[in-house]
Amino acid sequence: METMQIGRAKLTWLNGGVNFLDGGAMFGVVPKALWSKKYSYNDKNQIELRTDPILVQLDGQNFIIDSGMGNGKLTAKQVRNFGVKEESSIVQSLAELGLRPEDIDAMLMTHLHFDHACGLTYPVSDDYVSVFPNAVIYVSQVEWDEMRQPNIRSANTYWEMNWKQVQHQVQPFAEELTITDGLRMIHTGGHSDGHAILVFEDGDVTWIHMADIMPTHAHQNKLWALAYDDYPVTSVHQKEKWMNFGYQRQAWYTFYHDAYYRAIQFNESGEAIHYVDRERYAYPDH
Repeated sequence: METMQIGRAKLTWLNGGVNFLDGGAMFGVVPKALWSKKYSYNDKNQIELRTDPILVQLDGQNFIIDSGMGNGKLTAKQVRNFGVKEESSIVQSLAELGLRPEDIDAMLMTHLHFDHACGLTYPVSDDYVSVFPNAVIYVSQVEWDEMRQPNIRSANTYWEMNWKQVQHQVQPFAEELTITDGLRMIHTGGHSDGHAILVFEDGDVTWIHMADIMPTHAHQNKLWALAYDDYPVTSVHQKEKWMNFGYQRQAWYTFYHDAYYRAIQFNESGEAIHYVDRERYAYPDH
């Protein structure tokens, strides 16, 4: 597991699973001739995407950003269609750190698509049980509303088994929420209507988790939006706003989906100056 210290916050990437999705879908209208120079693809035109939650240890509390792919919740058809090569082993990752799921104080959910929210519950007999029973689950009000009443498009990714058994733990917020001193969740919209990012400021140190409006390092260009985005123009505007904000502070940007980098620090000109690489495993079938 990779880890780094940014100001008061210690960040550790947990093993949340991996899937392979169509590169064209992940880069929208961007021609393959451009995006393929920045991110590798296989003979099926698929790119490797992690779904690795970030454990944030800050001020004596344990927070986790998003919850991974989950375990035993996908059908064989979904595993095939979503290119899932590995499910979550978050509980094992926590155990290696001397932690239990019961030790998590809050889940910071950027949004509730299946690849971010399946790890909130696990199957037991004919029902589902909370993985993190003592955690408050923070998510934007807009996202929480759509999760429970998805539209014709979002019904394919907002699943009842990911929310019904944990709804008593959910504390939605409107536009912005301070989690603890210096750490904020901010509603952006874009990828989903209720999508949120995280911003941490500690003196002259800043890190930003852009979630799925910049899912990998290859999506740094403000105009490169996903075909999966419900509101791509909003994604573009929000990315421009928060990249400019971060560049001025030489912020670190952290990733949930990137198969190559855990975090990158950019200077005032938007040039990468420091990296945290991910230790990679070769998937022979891809």
